[in-house]
Amino acid sequence: MKPKLLLTIVALFSLVTLGIAQDREQPSAKAQERITKEVRHELLMLPYFTVFDNIAYKVDGDTVTLLGQVTRPSLKSDAENSVKHIEGVEKVDNQIEVLPPSPMDDGLRRRLYREIYGYPALEKYALGVQKPIRIIVKSGRVTLEGVVDNDADKNVAGLRANGAPGIFSVTNNLQVVPSK
Repeated sequence: MKPKLLLTIVALFSLVTLGIAQDREQPSAKAQERITKEVRHELLMLPYFTVFDNIAYKVDGDTVTLLGQVTRPSLKSDAENSVKHIEGVEKVDNQIEVLPPSPMDDGLRRRLYREIYGYPALEKYALGVQKPIRIIVKSGRVTLEGVVDNDADKNVAGLRANGAPGIFSVTNNLQVVPSK
């Protein structure tokens, strides 16, 4: 073979190989959508995931970033382990915060649960296994996360949380997503 022809073949082979390697690095939009759905499913299936835990995630190519707060250290590792076995996930960046154990915060969680889910206008959110209003308590400070049907429900949840004794502050991060 002539050196020029051999050089051309090697260059073409290199370009094809480089293209294949780049395709593997960036999953298609369809693959990323599948990974996102599977991550959501796996997280919702965690056995000790309660209304007092908040786990969020971001999917960026083959990397999943876990965010949020949990009351049990085992839930943080369970979330990571359930996600890292999904086909197409190469890396899991676990940024979930484990809330410090506190009898005072545990008492606040119980009171807030009764205040929010026991209120007639908000009882509808108590139905189902995964409650849409997440109650996060850290050192007497409360954050409400999740979704509600309208602004009135968001405001009522915030007022009910603010009315519970022993609360230092309430941050209402509830999102309004009208039900269909």
